[in-house]
Amino acid sequence: MLCQHCKKKPASVNYYEVVDGNKFECHLCSFCYAGLYGELNDKLNHGKWANLFGVDGCPVCGATYADYERTGLLGCAGCYDVFHEKLIPVIRGIQGKTEHVGKVGKNADNFGLRIQLKNLQEKLEDALREKNFREADRLNRQINAIKKSLHGGGNG
Repeated sequence: MLCQHCKKKPASVNYYEVVDGNKFECHLCSFCYAGLYGELNDKLNHGKWANLFGVDGCPVCGATYADYERTGLLGCAGCYDVFHEKLIPVIRGIQGKTEHVGKVGKNADNFGLRIQLKNLQEKLEDALREKNFREADRLNRQINAIKKSLHGGGNG
């Protein structure tokens, strides 16, 4: 079972408690447990345990999801883990995706040309290794045309 906080490492601390007929369980890796909660037997931590599941808020900074809805800001990096399931639909609605794909900017065309240039240069090397000079000549002309458009008419 994975840690319920970081969702990456195996849970090594498993805590179960029944309070007023409600079963409460928590599974944490030793790193998250030590960083967030300290000693399990500390009765003052019961409020923090509930926070782990998003009942009251982030166990790291105390921010609640209602705070995020009101301000549009999260309190800390831990909020991303705590409110993950609620944030994913919001992020998808705003960004269209939930994966970071990077920023291309003004040089998007150049970036694509540079990738194409690299691929053609690799094919040229293969053609020369195989002594396929006709293919090498064709690839070389394509490479020169791309270099010309990238460098404004220069040879590169």
